[in-house]
Amino acid sequence: MYIKDPVLGYIEVNQNMIKLVDSIPMQRLRRIKQLCGSDFVYLGATHCRFSHSLGVMSLGEQLIVKLARDNDITTENIEEVKAAALLHDVGHGPFSHVFEGLLSKKFNKNHEHITSWLILETEIANILEKIGLSPEDISKLAVGKLNRKDQHYVDQIIASSVDVDSLDYLVRDSHFTGAEYGFIDIYRLIYTMEVNNAGNLAINLSALSTLEAFLLARFESFKSIYFHKTSRAVQIMLDEALKKADENSNFLNLDSPTEYLKWDDYTMWTFLLKNDASKDIMENIRQRKILKVAYDRTTHVKDEVVPSILTKYSVRNKIIEEIAQSAGDNIQPSDIWIDVPTLPTVPYSHSVNLEPMEIPVFQKTKNGRMISKRLTEISDIIRVLKGFLNIVRVYTTQENREKVSKAAEEILGTPESAKISM
Repeated sequence: MYIKDPVLGYIEVNQNMIKLVDSIPMQRLRRIKQLCGSDFVYLGATHCRFSHSLGVMSLGEQLIVKLARDNDITTENIEEVKAAALLHDVGHGPFSHVFEGLLSKKFNKNHEHITSWLILETEIANILEKIGLSPEDISKLAVGKLNRKDQHYVDQIIASSVDVDSLDYLVRDSHFTGAEYGFIDIYRLIYTMEVNNAGNLAINLSALSTLEAFLLARFESFKSIYFHKTSRAVQIMLDEALKKADENSNFLNLDSPTEYLKWDDYTMWTFLLKNDASKDIMENIRQRKILKVAYDRTTHVKDEVVPSILTKYSVRNKIIEEIAQSAGDNIQPSDIWIDVPTLPTVPYSHSVNLEPMEIPVFQKTKNGRMISKRLTEISDIIRVLKGFLNIVRVYTTQENREKVSKAAEEILGTPESAKISM
């Protein structure tokens, strides 16, 4: 059957994949937004993880079929990639990445751990067995950790610098936000990918300009969509609400997949509104009484000291206490939040040991011989993007904004010349 998608056009879904699509864990993704908090900035950003998952499956199929022309890839391999791509986000909790904070703090897990768990312990495992696929293999491949000998590129289709996940979310999130950073010829990237001599997924330098456009779009999307100050403010408030509610009622457990799967954006929103510990925060979000930025500093320097220090919770809490003390007038540390949403602007998450900041590329000679190249030695644009996007923000309530702003500058320095003296 075919499903009409506003971003990729028609997505073909065979009967095997339909069985997975119709499973309870997959259908739950209809009720989890792709971009938690972004709809407070971009009116159209209400799309869900379900449509993204179908998009990733479609792109994954196109890429593995393309690679099959020159590699020893079976029909089963193709079905494996499709299933893994479809299921790659099945472990996401309510509010998407926001839920990771509670998972990490309470169980030292993230959505990838939950993805593998759900694939193995729900009806998905039975469906996979019936369609001739190994639940164990799919549980690993869905998070890019199959590590099958001589097939590293299969993992990299799902999780790498330029994988089908990021190819879909960049164009999809750009479409629904209207931010217009996602005008990327993703199909040119897909059809210029090959398996290089080291067995890794690599991009033909004939698509260099498209690859540069992809990385620029990713950089701009993180700045303007994923790390937008208002989106992050909503996420900080939801994170706080989740923690308070769990401290109050211990609602989150991983005793069974059924218990976990009952939570989606709808059920969690209702629960948090009723919980005594979180209802005030949720009411403020509902009325759009959002936290305000009191301090904002962005740099693009690798290993920048300020953000790297602030990622340590003990140090961050100490600085919050100092800001609160400096702000005075009964402002409490609980009235202040520090946000450090850092990431490399050139992505690096390969499942094999490749040099950081280098996306595998190659050039072909006239006789068809493949020559590997260093991307940063070829592209000035990539060389410029080789740094990090480091953002440090201090949030507080509207009434405390001015005092906290002054105090933050005293402690952290002005946004133009921020230093931390330890």
